[in-house]
Amino acid sequence: MYHIRNLKRSSFLRWVFVDLSGNHFISPTKAIRPNGPFDATQNPSFYSTKAACKTKNGQSLNEFLPDDGNIGLWSRVAFRQAQDALLDYLHSTRSLQFVDAENISRNSPKFLGKLLKGVENKENAGQFVTRFLRYHPINEFEPFFESMGLEPYEFSKFLPRNLMFLSDDNVLLENYHVFCQYGFAPNKIGKIYKEVKEVFRYNHGVLSSRLHDLQNILLDQSTVIKIVGSCPSLLIQDGIPDVLKVVKELKSLKIMNSWFIEHLSEENSYNWSQILELLCLFKRLGCEYEQLGRLINENPSILLSNSGTTSVLIIGYLTKFGATKSNIILFFIKFPEIKVEECLSNLRRSYQFLSDIEMEGHNIAKLFCTHPNLLGSWSLKGVKTALNCLNSGKKRLCEIIMNNPQELKKLAIGTKVKPLPSSKDCIEEKTKFLLDLGFEENSNEMKRALKRFRGRARELQERFDCLVNAGFDRKDVVEMLKSSPQIVNQTKEVLEMKIGFLVNDLGYRLTCLSAYPSSLSYAIETVKLRCMMYNWLKEQGVTNTMALSTILACSEKHFIRDKVNRHPKGVEVYEMLKSQIYSKTV
Repeated sequence: MYHIRNLKRSSFLRWVFVDLSGNHFISPTKAIRPNGPFDATQNPSFYSTKAACKTKNGQSLNEFLPDDGNIGLWSRVAFRQAQDALLDYLHSTRSLQFVDAENISRNSPKFLGKLLKGVENKENAGQFVTRFLRYHPINEFEPFFESMGLEPYEFSKFLPRNLMFLSDDNVLLENYHVFCQYGFAPNKIGKIYKEVKEVFRYNHGVLSSRLHDLQNILLDQSTVIKIVGSCPSLLIQDGIPDVLKVVKELKSLKIMNSWFIEHLSEENSYNWSQILELLCLFKRLGCEYEQLGRLINENPSILLSNSGTTSVLIIGYLTKFGATKSNIILFFIKFPEIKVEECLSNLRRSYQFLSDIEMEGHNIAKLFCTHPNLLGSWSLKGVKTALNCLNSGKKRLCEIIMNNPQELKKLAIGTKVKPLPSSKDCIEEKTKFLLDLGFEENSNEMKRALKRFRGRARELQERFDCLVNAGFDRKDVVEMLKSSPQIVNQTKEVLEMKIGFLVNDLGYRLTCLSAYPSSLSYAIETVKLRCMMYNWLKEQGVTNTMALSTILACSEKHFIRDKVNRHPKGVEVYEMLKSQIYSKTV
Protein backbone atom coordinates (compact mmCIF):
# COMPACT_ATOMS: atom_id res chain seq x y z
CA MET A 1 0.00 0.00 0.00
CA TYR A 2 3.03 2.28 0.14
CA HIS A 3 2.72 3.34 -3.46
CA ILE A 4 -0.94 4.35 -2.93
CA ARG A 5 -0.07 6.51 0.06
CA ASN A 6 2.83 7.98 -1.89
CA LEU A 7 0.51 8.68 -4.81
CA LYS A 8 -1.94 10.53 -2.56
CA ARG A 9 0.87 12.57 -1.02
CA SER A 10 2.43 13.52 -4.38
CA SER A 11 -0.96 14.46 -5.81
CA PHE A 12 -1.74 16.62 -2.79
CA LEU A 13 1.63 18.39 -2.95
CA ARG A 14 1.23 18.97 -6.65
CA TRP A 15 -2.20 20.50 -5.97
CA VAL A 16 -0.75 22.80 -3.32
CA PHE A 17 2.10 23.98 -5.59
CA VAL A 18 -0.34 24.66 -8.43
CA ASP A 19 -2.48 26.67 -6.04
CA LEU A 20 0.49 28.68 -4.79
CA SER A 21 1.97 29.19 -8.26
CA GLY A 22 -1.32 30.72 -9.35
CA ASN A 23 -0.96 33.28 -6.49
CA HIS A 24 -4.19 32.13 -4.86
CA PHE A 25 -4.63 32.11 -1.10
CA ILE A 26 -5.77 28.76 0.26
CA SER A 27 -9.00 29.26 2.10
CA PRO A 28 -9.18 27.41 5.42
CA THR A 29 -12.68 26.33 4.44
CA LYS A 30 -11.67 25.09 0.99
CA ALA A 31 -12.39 21.39 0.51
CA ILE A 32 -9.22 19.39 -0.14
CA ARG A 33 -9.93 16.46 -2.41
CA PRO A 34 -7.19 13.84 -2.81
CA ASN A 35 -6.68 12.07 -6.12
CA GLY A 36 -6.89 8.61 -4.59
CA PRO A 37 -9.89 6.61 -3.33
CA PHE A 38 -11.81 8.37 -0.58
CA ASP A 39 -14.93 8.24 1.51
CA ALA A 40 -17.67 10.18 -0.26
CA THR A 41 -19.51 10.79 2.99
CA GLN A 42 -16.81 13.16 4.19
CA ASN A 43 -18.29 16.05 2.19
CA PRO A 44 -21.61 15.02 0.69
CA SER A 45 -22.70 18.54 -0.20
CA PHE A 46 -19.67 18.94 -2.46
CA TYR A 47 -20.63 15.96 -4.60
CA SER A 48 -24.28 16.82 -4.90
CA THR A 49 -23.52 19.79 -7.16
CA LYS A 50 -25.28 19.76 -10.51
CA ALA A 51 -22.15 20.73 -12.41
CA ALA A 52 -20.93 17.82 -14.49
CA CYS A 53 -17.39 16.56 -14.00
CA LYS A 54 -15.19 17.28 -16.99
CA THR A 55 -12.25 15.49 -18.57
CA LYS A 56 -9.22 17.47 -19.61
CA ASN A 57 -10.56 17.26 -23.14
CA GLY A 58 -13.65 19.16 -22.05
CA GLN A 59 -16.06 16.22 -22.30
CA SER A 60 -18.76 15.73 -19.71
CA LEU A 61 -18.35 12.55 -17.69
CA ASN A 62 -22.13 12.20 -17.61
CA GLU A 63 -21.96 11.24 -21.29
CA PHE A 64 -20.23 8.02 -20.35
CA LEU A 65 -21.95 7.09 -17.06
CA PRO A 66 -24.19 4.00 -16.80
CA ASP A 67 -27.52 4.69 -18.48
CA ASP A 68 -29.85 3.70 -15.64
CA GLY A 69 -31.44 7.08 -15.06
CA ASN A 70 -29.53 7.62 -11.80
CA ILE A 71 -26.92 10.20 -12.74
CA GLY A 72 -26.37 11.40 -9.21
CA LEU A 73 -23.88 11.34 -6.36
CA TRP A 74 -22.56 7.82 -6.79
CA SER A 75 -21.94 8.10 -10.57
CA ARG A 76 -19.53 11.03 -10.37
CA VAL A 77 -17.80 9.55 -7.36
CA ALA A 78 -17.53 6.16 -9.05
CA PHE A 79 -16.06 7.68 -12.16
CA ARG A 80 -13.47 9.60 -10.20
CA GLN A 81 -12.56 6.49 -8.25
CA ALA A 82 -12.19 4.56 -11.51
CA GLN A 83 -9.88 7.27 -12.84
CA ASP A 84 -7.75 7.10 -9.71
CA ALA A 85 -7.61 3.30 -9.89
CA LEU A 86 -6.49 3.40 -13.53
CA LEU A 87 -3.91 6.09 -12.69
CA ASP A 88 -2.53 3.97 -9.85
CA TYR A 89 -2.40 0.89 -12.09
CA LEU A 90 -0.60 2.60 -14.97
CA HIS A 91 1.90 4.45 -12.79
CA SER A 92 2.57 2.08 -9.90
CA THR A 93 1.93 -1.31 -11.46
CA ARG A 94 2.88 -0.69 -15.09
CA SER A 95 5.61 1.89 -14.29
CA LEU A 96 4.49 4.52 -16.79
CA GLN A 97 5.59 8.07 -16.12
CA PHE A 98 3.18 9.80 -13.77
CA VAL A 99 2.32 12.51 -16.31
CA ASP A 100 1.48 9.89 -18.94
CA ALA A 101 -0.56 7.80 -16.50
CA GLU A 102 -2.50 10.83 -15.32
CA ASN A 103 -3.22 12.05 -18.84
CA ILE A 104 -4.44 8.61 -19.94
CA SER A 105 -6.64 8.07 -16.90
CA ARG A 106 -8.18 11.54 -17.05
CA ASN A 107 -8.83 11.52 -20.81
CA SER A 108 -10.20 8.08 -21.60
CA PRO A 109 -13.81 8.31 -20.36
CA LYS A 110 -15.20 5.79 -22.84
CA PHE A 111 -12.67 3.19 -21.80
CA LEU A 112 -13.49 3.84 -18.14
CA GLY A 113 -17.17 3.59 -18.97
CA LYS A 114 -16.57 0.03 -20.16
CA LEU A 115 -14.81 -0.82 -16.90
CA LEU A 116 -17.68 0.58 -14.85
CA LYS A 117 -20.28 -1.56 -16.60
CA GLY A 118 -19.35 -4.47 -14.34
CA VAL A 119 -19.64 -2.48 -11.12
CA GLU A 120 -22.20 -3.97 -8.72
CA ASN A 121 -21.43 -2.12 -5.50
CA LYS A 122 -21.69 1.48 -6.58
CA GLU A 123 -20.04 2.80 -3.44
CA ASN A 124 -16.87 0.78 -4.00
CA ALA A 125 -16.29 1.33 -7.71
CA GLY A 126 -12.62 2.20 -7.16
CA GLN A 127 -11.96 -1.06 -5.30
CA PHE A 128 -13.75 -3.02 -8.00
CA VAL A 129 -11.65 -1.46 -10.79
CA THR A 130 -8.44 -1.90 -8.77
CA ARG A 131 -9.21 -5.59 -8.20
CA PHE A 132 -10.23 -6.07 -11.82
CA LEU A 133 -6.99 -4.52 -13.13
CA ARG A 134 -4.96 -6.65 -10.74
CA TYR A 135 -6.20 -9.90 -12.31
CA HIS A 136 -7.17 -8.73 -15.80
CA PRO A 137 -4.43 -6.81 -17.59
CA ILE A 138 -5.88 -4.39 -20.12
CA ASN A 139 -4.83 -3.41 -23.61
CA GLU A 140 -3.18 -0.14 -22.63
CA PHE A 141 -3.19 1.13 -26.20
CA GLU A 142 -6.97 1.65 -26.05
CA PRO A 143 -7.05 4.33 -23.32
CA PHE A 144 -3.77 5.72 -24.66
CA PHE A 145 -5.17 6.36 -28.15
CA GLU A 146 -8.40 7.73 -26.68
CA SER A 147 -6.42 10.18 -24.54
CA MET A 148 -4.76 11.36 -27.78
CA GLY A 149 -8.16 12.50 -29.04
CA LEU A 150 -9.09 9.50 -31.20
CA GLU A 151 -12.48 7.81 -31.14
CA PRO A 152 -12.68 4.02 -30.69
CA TYR A 153 -13.76 3.53 -34.31
CA GLU A 154 -10.69 5.51 -35.40
CA PHE A 155 -8.02 3.79 -33.32
CA SER A 156 -9.36 0.23 -33.60
CA LYS A 157 -7.32 -0.29 -36.78
CA PHE A 158 -4.18 1.04 -35.05
CA LEU A 159 -4.21 -1.42 -32.15
CA PRO A 160 -1.11 -3.66 -32.39
CA ARG A 161 -1.86 -7.36 -32.73
CA ASN A 162 0.93 -8.73 -30.55
CA LEU A 163 1.24 -6.03 -27.89
CA MET A 164 -0.85 -5.04 -24.86
CA PHE A 165 1.51 -2.89 -22.80
CA LEU A 166 2.68 0.58 -23.79
CA SER A 167 6.10 -0.03 -22.27
CA ASP A 168 6.71 -2.68 -24.94
CA ASP A 169 6.62 0.01 -27.65
CA ASN A 170 9.38 2.36 -26.59
CA VAL A 171 9.63 4.00 -30.03
CA LEU A 172 5.97 5.03 -29.96
CA LEU A 173 6.25 6.45 -26.45
CA GLU A 174 9.47 8.29 -27.20
CA ASN A 175 8.01 10.11 -30.21
CA TYR A 176 4.82 10.79 -28.25
CA HIS A 177 6.98 12.42 -25.54
CA VAL A 178 8.76 14.53 -28.17
CA PHE A 179 5.41 16.02 -29.22
CA CYS A 180 4.33 16.63 -25.63
CA GLN A 181 7.63 18.21 -24.63
CA TYR A 182 7.60 20.44 -27.70
CA GLY A 183 4.22 21.84 -26.64
CA PHE A 184 1.56 19.85 -28.52
CA ALA A 185 -1.62 19.24 -26.51
CA PRO A 186 -1.83 15.47 -25.84
CA ASN A 187 -5.43 15.30 -27.03
CA LYS A 188 -4.41 16.86 -30.39
CA ILE A 189 -1.67 14.34 -31.13
CA GLY A 190 -4.23 11.76 -32.25
CA LYS A 191 -4.88 13.62 -35.51
CA ILE A 192 -1.16 13.52 -36.29
CA TYR A 193 -1.04 9.79 -35.54
CA LYS A 194 -4.08 9.18 -37.75
CA GLU A 195 -2.66 11.05 -40.74
CA VAL A 196 1.08 10.30 -40.52
CA LYS A 197 1.46 7.19 -38.39
CA GLU A 198 4.99 6.64 -39.69
CA VAL A 199 6.21 9.68 -37.76
CA PHE A 200 5.83 7.69 -34.55
CA ARG A 201 8.34 5.09 -35.85
CA TYR A 202 11.14 7.63 -36.26
CA ASN A 203 14.45 6.76 -34.67
CA HIS A 204 15.78 8.70 -31.72
CA GLY A 205 16.27 12.40 -32.46
CA VAL A 206 14.71 12.42 -35.95
CA LEU A 207 11.32 13.88 -34.98
CA SER A 208 12.85 16.46 -32.67
CA SER A 209 15.22 17.49 -35.44
CA ARG A 210 12.38 17.92 -37.94
CA LEU A 211 10.39 20.06 -35.54
CA HIS A 212 13.36 22.32 -34.91
CA ASP A 213 14.09 22.53 -38.65
CA LEU A 214 10.53 23.77 -39.15
CA GLN A 215 11.00 26.25 -36.33
CA ASN A 216 14.04 27.66 -38.11
CA ILE A 217 11.83 28.27 -41.15
CA LEU A 218 8.70 29.46 -39.35
CA LEU A 219 10.58 31.34 -36.61
CA ASP A 220 8.08 30.56 -33.89
CA GLN A 221 7.34 27.43 -31.85
CA SER A 222 3.63 28.23 -31.50
CA THR A 223 3.34 28.61 -35.27
CA VAL A 224 5.00 25.23 -35.80
CA ILE A 225 2.49 23.61 -33.42
CA LYS A 226 -0.43 25.25 -35.19
CA ILE A 227 0.68 24.45 -38.74
CA VAL A 228 1.83 20.89 -38.02
CA GLY A 229 -1.48 20.31 -36.20
CA SER A 230 -3.39 21.32 -39.32
CA CYS A 231 -0.96 19.77 -41.79
CA PRO A 232 0.83 16.77 -40.20
CA SER A 233 2.26 15.68 -43.56
CA LEU A 234 4.88 18.42 -43.08
CA LEU A 235 6.75 15.95 -40.87
CA ILE A 236 7.25 13.40 -43.63
CA GLN A 237 7.62 15.50 -46.79
CA ASP A 238 11.03 16.18 -48.26
CA GLY A 239 11.91 19.41 -50.00
CA ILE A 240 9.76 22.52 -49.55
CA PRO A 241 6.08 21.56 -49.46
CA ASP A 242 3.30 23.95 -50.48
CA VAL A 243 2.45 24.85 -46.90
CA LEU A 244 5.91 26.32 -46.36
CA LYS A 245 5.67 28.19 -49.66
CA VAL A 246 2.36 29.64 -48.46
CA VAL A 247 3.86 30.62 -45.10
CA LYS A 248 6.82 32.33 -46.78
CA GLU A 249 4.49 34.09 -49.20
CA LEU A 250 2.28 35.37 -46.38
CA LYS A 251 5.25 36.54 -44.35
CA SER A 252 6.42 38.51 -47.37
CA LEU A 253 3.01 40.21 -47.16
CA LYS A 254 3.86 41.18 -43.56
CA ILE A 255 1.46 38.69 -42.02
CA MET A 256 2.74 37.82 -38.56
CA ASN A 257 2.93 34.50 -36.73
CA SER A 258 -0.06 35.47 -34.59
CA TRP A 259 -2.25 35.30 -37.72
CA PHE A 260 -1.51 31.59 -38.15
CA ILE A 261 -2.08 30.88 -34.46
CA GLU A 262 -5.41 32.72 -34.43
CA HIS A 263 -6.94 31.54 -37.68
CA LEU A 264 -5.60 28.06 -38.46
CA SER A 265 -7.57 25.21 -36.95
CA GLU A 266 -6.26 21.74 -36.16
CA GLU A 267 -9.81 20.49 -36.77
CA ASN A 268 -9.61 21.42 -40.45
CA SER A 269 -7.48 20.02 -43.23
CA TYR A 270 -6.19 22.54 -45.76
CA ASN A 271 -5.26 22.07 -49.38
CA TRP A 272 -2.15 24.24 -49.38
CA SER A 273 -1.66 23.81 -53.11
CA GLN A 274 -5.03 25.48 -53.76
CA ILE A 275 -4.23 28.27 -51.29
CA LEU A 276 -0.93 28.88 -53.08
CA GLU A 277 -2.73 29.01 -56.43
CA LEU A 278 -5.16 31.60 -55.06
CA LEU A 279 -2.30 33.81 -53.90
CA CYS A 280 -0.73 33.56 -57.35
CA LEU A 281 -4.10 34.36 -58.94
CA PHE A 282 -4.43 37.55 -56.90
CA LYS A 283 -0.99 38.59 -58.14
CA ARG A 284 -1.95 37.92 -61.76
CA LEU A 285 -5.04 40.07 -61.28
CA GLY A 286 -2.75 42.92 -60.32
CA CYS A 287 -3.31 43.01 -56.56
CA GLU A 288 -0.41 44.85 -54.91
CA TYR A 289 1.47 43.31 -51.97
CA GLU A 290 0.20 45.88 -49.49
CA GLN A 291 -3.41 45.46 -50.66
CA LEU A 292 -3.21 41.67 -50.55
CA GLY A 293 -1.68 41.66 -47.07
CA ARG A 294 -4.38 43.98 -45.73
CA LEU A 295 -7.07 41.93 -47.45
CA ILE A 296 -5.96 38.64 -45.88
CA ASN A 297 -5.45 40.20 -42.47
CA GLU A 298 -8.94 41.70 -42.44
CA ASN A 299 -10.77 38.67 -43.86
CA PRO A 300 -8.78 35.41 -43.46
CA SER A 301 -11.71 33.35 -44.77
CA ILE A 302 -10.95 34.65 -48.27
CA LEU A 303 -7.82 32.51 -48.17
CA LEU A 304 -8.79 29.70 -45.80
CA SER A 305 -12.47 29.03 -46.55
CA ASN A 306 -12.58 25.70 -48.37
CA SER A 307 -8.83 26.19 -49.00
CA GLY A 308 -9.50 29.22 -51.20
CA THR A 309 -11.92 27.42 -53.53
CA THR A 310 -14.83 29.69 -52.58
CA SER A 311 -12.86 32.82 -53.50
CA VAL A 312 -11.86 31.26 -56.84
CA LEU A 313 -15.56 30.58 -57.54
CA ILE A 314 -16.39 34.23 -56.81
CA ILE A 315 -13.65 35.39 -59.19
CA GLY A 316 -14.98 33.05 -61.88
CA TYR A 317 -18.54 34.24 -61.26
CA LEU A 318 -17.62 37.89 -61.69
CA THR A 319 -15.48 37.12 -64.74
CA LYS A 320 -18.45 35.42 -66.39
CA PHE A 321 -20.34 38.72 -66.27
CA GLY A 322 -17.44 40.59 -67.87
CA ALA A 323 -15.80 42.03 -64.75
CA THR A 324 -12.28 43.35 -65.40
CA LYS A 325 -9.23 42.67 -63.24
CA SER A 326 -9.61 46.05 -61.57
CA ASN A 327 -13.31 45.33 -60.89
CA ILE A 328 -12.41 42.07 -59.16
CA ILE A 329 -9.56 43.52 -57.09
CA LEU A 330 -11.75 46.45 -56.00
CA PHE A 331 -14.46 43.98 -55.01
CA PHE A 332 -12.10 42.08 -52.71
CA ILE A 333 -10.53 45.25 -51.30
CA LYS A 334 -14.03 46.41 -50.28
CA PHE A 335 -15.12 42.89 -49.34
CA PRO A 336 -18.30 42.91 -47.21
CA GLU A 337 -17.97 41.99 -43.53
CA ILE A 338 -19.46 38.54 -43.98
CA LYS A 339 -18.15 35.03 -44.58
CA VAL A 340 -16.93 34.19 -48.06
CA GLU A 341 -19.47 31.36 -48.46
CA GLU A 342 -22.28 33.77 -47.56
CA CYS A 343 -21.02 36.29 -50.10
CA LEU A 344 -21.00 33.70 -52.89
CA SER A 345 -24.51 32.60 -51.92
CA ASN A 346 -25.71 36.22 -52.03
CA LEU A 347 -24.21 36.74 -55.48
CA ARG A 348 -26.00 33.67 -56.81
CA ARG A 349 -29.27 34.68 -55.16
CA SER A 350 -28.97 38.20 -56.60
CA TYR A 351 -28.51 36.80 -60.11
CA GLN A 352 -31.56 34.57 -59.67
CA PHE A 353 -33.60 37.54 -58.41
CA LEU A 354 -32.63 39.77 -61.33
CA SER A 355 -33.37 36.97 -63.79
CA ASP A 356 -36.78 36.30 -62.23
CA ILE A 357 -37.84 39.94 -62.59
CA GLU A 358 -36.90 39.53 -66.27
CA MET A 359 -34.08 42.06 -66.31
CA GLU A 360 -32.18 41.99 -69.59
CA GLY A 361 -28.90 40.09 -69.60
CA HIS A 362 -26.66 43.04 -70.44
CA ASN A 363 -28.16 45.04 -67.56
CA ILE A 364 -27.51 42.17 -65.13
CA ALA A 365 -23.91 41.98 -66.33
CA LYS A 366 -23.56 45.74 -65.87
CA LEU A 367 -24.74 45.52 -62.27
CA PHE A 368 -22.31 42.68 -61.49
CA CYS A 369 -19.44 44.74 -62.89
CA THR A 370 -20.31 48.03 -61.22
CA HIS A 371 -21.95 46.94 -57.94
CA PRO A 372 -20.62 43.45 -57.01
CA ASN A 373 -20.16 44.39 -53.34
CA LEU A 374 -23.79 45.45 -53.09
CA LEU A 375 -25.00 42.21 -54.70
CA GLY A 376 -22.74 40.11 -52.47
CA SER A 377 -23.64 41.84 -49.21
CA TRP A 378 -27.38 41.19 -49.05
CA SER A 379 -29.55 38.11 -49.30
CA LEU A 380 -32.62 39.23 -51.26
CA LYS A 381 -36.22 38.24 -50.69
CA GLY A 382 -38.02 36.04 -53.18
CA VAL A 383 -39.37 37.84 -56.24
CA LYS A 384 -43.01 37.08 -55.48
CA THR A 385 -42.66 38.42 -51.93
CA ALA A 386 -40.83 41.54 -53.10
CA LEU A 387 -43.41 42.35 -55.77
CA ASN A 388 -46.30 41.86 -53.36
CA CYS A 389 -44.67 44.11 -50.76
CA LEU A 390 -43.81 46.78 -53.32
CA ASN A 391 -47.19 46.51 -55.07
CA SER A 392 -45.25 46.72 -58.31
CA GLY A 393 -44.71 44.84 -61.51
CA LYS A 394 -41.44 43.34 -62.74
CA LYS A 395 -40.86 45.97 -65.41
CA ARG A 396 -41.15 48.86 -63.00
CA LEU A 397 -38.89 47.15 -60.46
CA CYS A 398 -36.22 46.63 -63.16
CA GLU A 399 -36.33 50.33 -63.98
CA ILE A 400 -36.00 51.31 -60.32
CA ILE A 401 -32.98 49.03 -59.77
CA MET A 402 -31.20 50.22 -62.90
CA ASN A 403 -31.76 53.87 -61.95
CA ASN A 404 -30.59 53.31 -58.37
CA PRO A 405 -29.04 49.89 -57.55
CA GLN A 406 -28.89 50.84 -53.84
CA GLU A 407 -32.66 50.21 -53.74
CA LEU A 408 -31.78 46.50 -53.61
CA LYS A 409 -30.82 46.94 -49.94
CA LYS A 410 -34.47 47.61 -49.17
CA LEU A 411 -35.37 44.16 -50.55
CA ALA A 412 -33.00 42.22 -48.28
CA ILE A 413 -34.39 39.43 -46.12
CA GLY A 414 -35.45 40.81 -42.75
CA THR A 415 -36.18 44.35 -43.95
CA LYS A 416 -39.63 45.89 -43.99
CA VAL A 417 -40.61 46.88 -47.51
CA LYS A 418 -42.86 49.86 -48.14
CA PRO A 419 -45.20 49.80 -51.16
CA LEU A 420 -44.10 51.96 -54.06
CA PRO A 421 -46.27 55.00 -54.76
CA SER A 422 -48.17 54.63 -57.99
CA SER A 423 -47.25 57.06 -60.74
CA LYS A 424 -49.85 59.66 -61.75
CA ASP A 425 -50.20 58.29 -65.27
CA CYS A 426 -50.56 54.74 -64.01
CA ILE A 427 -53.29 55.72 -61.55
CA GLU A 428 -55.19 57.60 -64.26
CA GLU A 429 -55.01 54.61 -66.61
CA LYS A 430 -56.23 52.16 -63.94
CA THR A 431 -59.00 54.55 -62.88
CA LYS A 432 -60.25 54.82 -66.47
CA PHE A 433 -60.09 51.02 -66.80
CA LEU A 434 -62.27 50.58 -63.70
CA LEU A 435 -64.73 53.31 -64.71
CA ASP A 436 -65.17 51.58 -68.07
CA LEU A 437 -66.04 48.38 -66.20
CA GLY A 438 -68.77 50.17 -64.26
CA PHE A 439 -67.00 50.94 -60.97
CA GLU A 440 -68.26 54.05 -59.20
CA GLU A 441 -65.68 56.82 -58.94
CA ASN A 442 -64.09 57.14 -55.46
CA SER A 443 -66.09 54.15 -54.20
CA ASN A 444 -64.59 51.72 -51.69
CA GLU A 445 -64.48 49.02 -54.37
CA MET A 446 -62.46 51.30 -56.67
CA LYS A 447 -60.02 52.33 -53.92
CA ARG A 448 -59.55 48.70 -52.93
CA ALA A 449 -58.95 47.63 -56.53
CA LEU A 450 -56.46 50.43 -57.21
CA LYS A 451 -54.54 49.42 -54.09
CA ARG A 452 -54.45 45.72 -55.02
CA PHE A 453 -53.85 45.95 -58.77
CA ARG A 454 -50.33 45.36 -60.14
CA GLY A 455 -49.31 46.13 -63.69
CA ARG A 456 -50.39 48.51 -66.42
CA ALA A 457 -54.03 49.11 -67.40
CA ARG A 458 -53.30 47.41 -70.72
CA GLU A 459 -52.21 44.22 -68.90
CA LEU A 460 -55.25 44.33 -66.61
CA GLN A 461 -57.56 44.68 -69.61
CA GLU A 462 -55.90 41.68 -71.28
CA ARG A 463 -56.47 39.53 -68.18
CA PHE A 464 -60.04 40.75 -67.86
CA ASP A 465 -60.71 39.74 -71.46
CA CYS A 466 -59.11 36.34 -70.74
CA LEU A 467 -61.75 35.68 -68.05
CA VAL A 468 -64.56 36.75 -70.37
CA ASN A 469 -63.22 34.55 -73.18
CA ALA A 470 -63.05 31.60 -70.78
CA GLY A 471 -66.86 31.72 -70.58
CA PHE A 472 -67.60 34.01 -67.64
CA ASP A 473 -70.31 36.62 -68.09
CA ARG A 474 -68.88 40.13 -68.26
CA LYS A 475 -71.00 41.28 -65.30
CA ASP A 476 -69.79 38.29 -63.26
CA VAL A 477 -66.16 39.18 -63.99
CA VAL A 478 -66.75 42.74 -62.76
CA GLU A 479 -68.23 41.38 -59.52
CA MET A 480 -65.30 38.99 -59.21
CA LEU A 481 -62.89 41.93 -59.44
CA LYS A 482 -64.81 43.84 -56.81
CA SER A 483 -64.54 40.84 -54.47
CA SER A 484 -61.00 39.67 -55.33
CA PRO A 485 -59.17 42.26 -57.46
CA GLN A 486 -55.86 40.39 -57.06
CA ILE A 487 -56.94 37.66 -59.49
CA VAL A 488 -55.98 39.86 -62.46
CA ASN A 489 -52.45 40.27 -61.12
CA GLN A 490 -51.72 36.86 -62.65
CA THR A 491 -50.64 36.38 -66.23
CA LYS A 492 -53.09 35.31 -68.92
CA GLU A 493 -51.38 31.90 -69.16
CA VAL A 494 -51.71 31.20 -65.43
CA LEU A 495 -55.39 32.15 -65.40
CA GLU A 496 -56.13 29.87 -68.35
CA MET A 497 -54.27 26.97 -66.69
CA LYS A 498 -56.19 27.33 -63.39
CA ILE A 499 -59.58 27.67 -65.03
CA GLY A 500 -58.85 24.67 -67.28
CA PHE A 501 -57.90 22.49 -64.34
CA LEU A 502 -60.88 23.43 -62.18
CA VAL A 503 -63.43 23.16 -64.99
CA ASN A 504 -62.08 20.41 -67.27
CA ASP A 505 -60.17 18.18 -64.82
CA LEU A 506 -62.23 18.56 -61.64
CA GLY A 507 -65.62 19.28 -63.23
CA TYR A 508 -66.47 22.53 -61.45
CA ARG A 509 -68.86 24.90 -63.20
CA LEU A 510 -67.91 28.49 -63.94
CA THR A 511 -70.68 29.59 -61.56
CA CYS A 512 -68.77 27.90 -58.71
CA LEU A 513 -65.67 29.93 -59.57
CA SER A 514 -67.55 33.20 -59.90
CA ALA A 515 -69.20 32.54 -56.53
CA TYR A 516 -65.73 32.12 -54.97
CA PRO A 517 -63.30 34.09 -57.19
CA SER A 518 -60.45 33.71 -54.67
CA SER A 519 -60.20 30.11 -55.92
CA LEU A 520 -58.19 31.57 -58.81
CA SER A 521 -55.72 33.19 -56.40
CA TYR A 522 -54.39 30.00 -54.79
CA ALA A 523 -51.28 28.27 -56.08
CA ILE A 524 -52.22 25.59 -58.58
CA GLU A 525 -50.42 22.95 -56.48
CA THR A 526 -52.58 23.80 -53.46
CA VAL A 527 -55.75 23.61 -55.53
CA LYS A 528 -54.78 20.25 -57.03
CA LEU A 529 -53.84 18.74 -53.66
CA ARG A 530 -56.96 19.89 -51.81
CA CYS A 531 -59.41 18.97 -54.56
CA MET A 532 -57.86 15.58 -55.33
CA MET A 533 -57.85 14.73 -51.63
CA TYR A 534 -61.47 15.84 -51.31
CA ASN A 535 -62.48 13.64 -54.26
CA TRP A 536 -60.74 10.63 -52.68
CA LEU A 537 -62.48 11.20 -49.35
CA LYS A 538 -65.79 11.50 -51.16
CA GLU A 539 -65.16 8.19 -52.97
CA GLN A 540 -64.49 6.55 -49.60
CA GLY A 541 -67.83 7.81 -48.34
CA VAL A 542 -66.43 9.76 -45.38
CA THR A 543 -67.42 13.28 -46.48
CA ASN A 544 -70.38 15.07 -47.97
CA THR A 545 -70.46 17.49 -50.87
CA MET A 546 -68.48 20.63 -50.02
CA ALA A 547 -68.31 24.07 -51.57
CA LEU A 548 -65.04 25.05 -53.23
CA SER A 549 -64.54 27.76 -50.59
CA THR A 550 -64.80 25.17 -47.80
CA ILE A 551 -62.09 23.05 -49.44
CA LEU A 552 -59.63 25.86 -50.14
CA ALA A 553 -60.16 28.60 -47.54
CA CYS A 554 -58.93 26.78 -44.42
CA SER A 555 -55.28 26.33 -43.43
CA GLU A 556 -53.46 23.08 -44.14
CA LYS A 557 -53.47 22.23 -40.42
CA HIS A 558 -57.24 22.59 -40.21
CA PHE A 559 -57.78 20.77 -43.52
CA ILE A 560 -55.88 17.75 -42.22
CA ARG A 561 -57.55 17.84 -38.82
CA ASP A 562 -61.15 18.37 -39.97
CA LYS A 563 -61.20 16.52 -43.28
CA VAL A 564 -58.17 14.29 -43.96
CA ASN A 565 -58.34 12.61 -40.55
CA ARG A 566 -61.86 11.40 -41.24
CA HIS A 567 -60.34 8.30 -42.88
CA PRO A 568 -57.71 6.06 -41.15
CA LYS A 569 -55.48 6.20 -44.22
CA GLY A 570 -56.23 9.83 -44.93
CA VAL A 571 -52.87 11.25 -43.86
CA GLU A 572 -50.99 8.56 -45.79
CA VAL A 573 -52.91 9.30 -49.00
CA TYR A 574 -52.56 13.07 -48.44
CA GLU A 575 -48.78 12.85 -48.12
CA MET A 576 -48.56 10.59 -51.19
CA LEU A 577 -50.56 13.06 -53.30
CA LYS A 578 -48.55 15.96 -51.96
CA SER A 579 -45.30 14.25 -52.87
CA GLN A 580 -46.53 13.47 -56.40
CA ILE A 581 -47.88 16.96 -57.10
CA TYR A 582 -44.95 18.95 -55.77
CA SER A 583 -42.30 16.64 -57.29
CA LYS A 584 -43.66 17.51 -60.75
CA THR A 585 -43.14 21.22 -60.08
CA VAL A 586 -39.47 20.92 -59.10
